[in-house]
Amino acid sequence: MTDARTQLIDFIKADAVFHGDFTLTSGKKASYYVDLRKVSLDHRVAPLIGQVMLDLIAEVPDVAAVGGMTMGADPIASAVLHQGAARGLAYDAFVVRKQPKDHGRGRQVEGPDVSGRRVIVLEDTSTTGGSPLAAAEALEKVGAQIVAVAVVVDRATGAKEVIEAAGYRYLAAISLGDLGLEP
Repeated sequence: MTDARTQLIDFIKADAVFHGDFTLTSGKKASYYVDLRKVSLDHRVAPLIGQVMLDLIAEVPDVAAVGGMTMGADPIASAVLHQGAARGLAYDAFVVRKQPKDHGRGRQVEGPDVSGRRVIVLEDTSTTGGSPLAAAEALEKVGAQIVAVAVVVDRATGAKEVIEAAGYRYLAAISLGDLGLEP
């Protein structure tokens, strides 16, 4: 385990895992909630997320850009972009809106053009797989080639299976076991 990954796990356990009664995106109940926005927007943790995600996606060749559904993927994509640049890597970032804008250029995918480019869809935590699949659909409409879906924390609630069944490679940096949680 890399030092950055160990540090990231420690920050998530300390600052982003909440215990109580929660309703997940799927409608299911859970006794804990992983709120990565508590750490993905923290100046101490964002660089660690970028480093860990870069290590995770390093084996995927010729990736041009990373991003996903706004809001959860935005800080993850930004962290990858900045840490990648620090390593001399050229990853662009993009943002996928839930709906195309109804003004201006009417775009749903914002950022550098991804048409014909190999991209990775990012997600902070995966529950149902719905957000990455919605992002993938929007990206395919503009001609991007989705080569993987990469998540920071896999909640082990079926997202991996849903995403793989849709034909996408699934990569996860941290499991519930890493956080001392049970699925």
